[in-house]
Amino acid sequence: MGADRKPDRRLVVAGHGPASHRLVEALRERDTAGTWTITVIGEEPRAAYDRVALTTYLEGAGLALPAHGGEVTVVTGERVTAIDRAARTVTTSAGRVAAYDALVLATGSAPFVPPVEGAGLPGVFTYRTIGDLDAIREYARGRTTGAVVGGGLLGLEAARAIQGLGLRSGVVEVAPWLMPRQLDEGGGAMLRRHIEGLGMAVRAGVAVRALEAGEDGAVRRIALADGTAVGAEVVVFSAGIRPRDELARACGLPVGERGGIVVDASCRTEDPAVWAIGECALVGGTVYGLVGPCFSMAEVVADRLLSEASTAVFEGADLSTKLKLMGVDVASFGDPFAGAEGALGVTYTDPVAGVYKRLVVSDDAQTLLGGVLVGDAESYGTLRACVGGGLPGTPEQMLFGGTETAGGDLPGATVICSCNNVTAEGIRGAISDHSLTDVAGVKDCTRAGTSCGSCVPLVKRLLDAELTAAGIEVGTAICEHFAHSRAELFDIVRAGRVTSFTQLVQEHGTGRGCDICRPAVASILASLGNGHILEGEQAALQDTNDHFLANLQKNGTYSVVPRVPGGEITPERLIVIGEVARDFGLYTKITGGQRIDMFGARVEQLPEIWRRLVDAGFESGHAYGKALRTVKSCVGSTWCRYGVQDSAAMAIRLELRYRGLRAPHKLKSAVSGCARECAEAQSKDFGVIATENGWNLYLAGNGGMRPRHADLFATDLTDEELITCIDRFLMFYIRTADRLQRTATWLESLDGGLDYLREVIVDDRLGICADLDAAMERHVAAYSDEWRDTLDDPDRLRRFVSFVNAPGTPDPSIGFEVERDQIKPLPLEVKR
Repeated sequence: MGADRKPDRRLVVAGHGPASHRLVEALRERDTAGTWTITVIGEEPRAAYDRVALTTYLEGAGLALPAHGGEVTVVTGERVTAIDRAARTVTTSAGRVAAYDALVLATGSAPFVPPVEGAGLPGVFTYRTIGDLDAIREYARGRTTGAVVGGGLLGLEAARAIQGLGLRSGVVEVAPWLMPRQLDEGGGAMLRRHIEGLGMAVRAGVAVRALEAGEDGAVRRIALADGTAVGAEVVVFSAGIRPRDELARACGLPVGERGGIVVDASCRTEDPAVWAIGECALVGGTVYGLVGPCFSMAEVVADRLLSEASTAVFEGADLSTKLKLMGVDVASFGDPFAGAEGALGVTYTDPVAGVYKRLVVSDDAQTLLGGVLVGDAESYGTLRACVGGGLPGTPEQMLFGGTETAGGDLPGATVICSCNNVTAEGIRGAISDHSLTDVAGVKDCTRAGTSCGSCVPLVKRLLDAELTAAGIEVGTAICEHFAHSRAELFDIVRAGRVTSFTQLVQEHGTGRGCDICRPAVASILASLGNGHILEGEQAALQDTNDHFLANLQKNGTYSVVPRVPGGEITPERLIVIGEVARDFGLYTKITGGQRIDMFGARVEQLPEIWRRLVDAGFESGHAYGKALRTVKSCVGSTWCRYGVQDSAAMAIRLELRYRGLRAPHKLKSAVSGCARECAEAQSKDFGVIATENGWNLYLAGNGGMRPRHADLFATDLTDEELITCIDRFLMFYIRTADRLQRTATWLESLDGGLDYLREVIVDDRLGICADLDAAMERHVAAYSDEWRDTLDDPDRLRRFVSFVNAPGTPDPSIGFEVERDQIKPLPLEVKR
């Protein structure tokens, strides 16, 4: 806009949520002539923020959307209370009067609270705004139980938030299964299994009759229509939304029978000066509650405001969704309910792995119509992009991952980002027109991936395909927040002595990080011995099991696994384990790694159990961490008549050397005393087999779902040669592997494979062997048992409680029954 040009038209936007924010930004970007001056009036005491990530606010995340610039006035803490259509003015709750040439109503929606008795009791909340979350957090202090009425997307987020505040949490859903608008019955049932496995009670297929108060007059329980009740000192209603259309009603604009401001396809009301977008608008008889359609409406209105000749219309929306609920991947796309005539469902269920997949296809199985994914949604991007078109493989191949659509193969009209209505053609055009070379550039230019983020992997594939086709080398950046691979970040952290994620992202990245880079950096920091993993900011970056230094089990209890180097243990220590298991009522099982696992410990019992074990000389077995687990062994030449070397002594030496070594993934090892291979060394990350002349070293094997036989790396090594090779192998792997990449897939990804690895760690082709040796020596010298250190630190011990606001209180939802003279978890349906 020229320095002397003043805007000649006035836009007032009532409401300042994400849709309003998108409208203003779109208008500012396109209004090159400077036509509009904009006033935004929002009733919350803060400017627009990201409601999609609302629950992360309780974890300390910042949600504010970028501030508007230019000719934009933002008024917060005031609500538009009246519209004078004749005078074209609005009046606010503070008495402010603003004139408009165009008015956009973006007032959003309000939570629906069913008309049940007791809904107004103290302790009853809705879950919609930052103010709601602040109130819930404050009220939850000193209380132990909570429940959410509503098992949809937001309801499950609310249940997770309540659990995160230290309360026992549950969900009540009137429909027969969870997320009934997105999932079919099978998907809802699998999601329920996952959620109940996290210790959260679920009541589905039953309505709320009333909320009942305790002696203090505050809510104490939810009375259900079947005569049962759910105890809850905090109740959150998340039972749907209702459009905020009261302003339209008051000024005579038409509204729908069930609410919503009636607008045409251009999002204009019957008053040509008044528009409505977002959750308050009724377009084609539908109110849309997802962010994608709301953003599309904002884009349409921005175009219409800038040109009377604009033909932009809102054409409906893709209601596909993908999210991670309490660690569980959940997705639905297209028509998940097989509503089309002749539609067929192809279903795969694995209750052991907790995976449910259903594809809905045409009657000839050639066209994908929709689907549901629970527990494994890796193929979501590819599948959603194929809806309405031909399958890139058979339904069986798509279900089991037998084919993967490359970015270059997607039709141009395929919607890649449903939140922002960005097609494959749009992304390809942006890459070509603006010479984009990274995901961050694509996001800035097209907005793809800037909302829920679920399309980012597919955006990356499209980008890689376009760059490869143009002969440009594809970048290896770990994500849009860092222009570096994991290996490069490792070197940056090591050389720059970086000690926190915050420091790293401030000095070498952008933004606040994501689910890709934050855990990856946590792994790097832990690998470099950056203090105790429960210290300061690092504690929040760790994987789930590391939070309590124990493996979480299906009923909310934890397992305890002390280290037993080489599988060798004295009778006295066996007795200690037996006494601890007996005194704490734990289930005991000998593991495949030659140690003893104790199951059923409540979180508040963990320090007491480990105090007994540490005092008896035990250390953490790191069964919970991405670290060295075990070094198995046979008895070797000491006892076995076939043994040619002392395999037990070597296994113990290796385990004590590498204990506590944090890596991109778990590490397992074994030492066999002869070629009979009783310790199964060739199925380990590093395995050792004795020979008459020393030791043979095998690398990069693993068992599991995709077994891989380890490769023979070197033969007839001396003890010191063996240890040097393993030292360097482990440190090179830790430096260069991706997060959660096992040694097997890492070795396969190395250009040159085993021969290249031999050149690096034996021939010192890269000149880094001395660094690798020194890094291992630093690890060995700095090792300290994590559980001993935790027991010696009162601050760390404070986290070991079932309820942060009631320390020492056990979780009453955990129950057991006896089978084969040992405990096992009670079935979820009979827990009390």
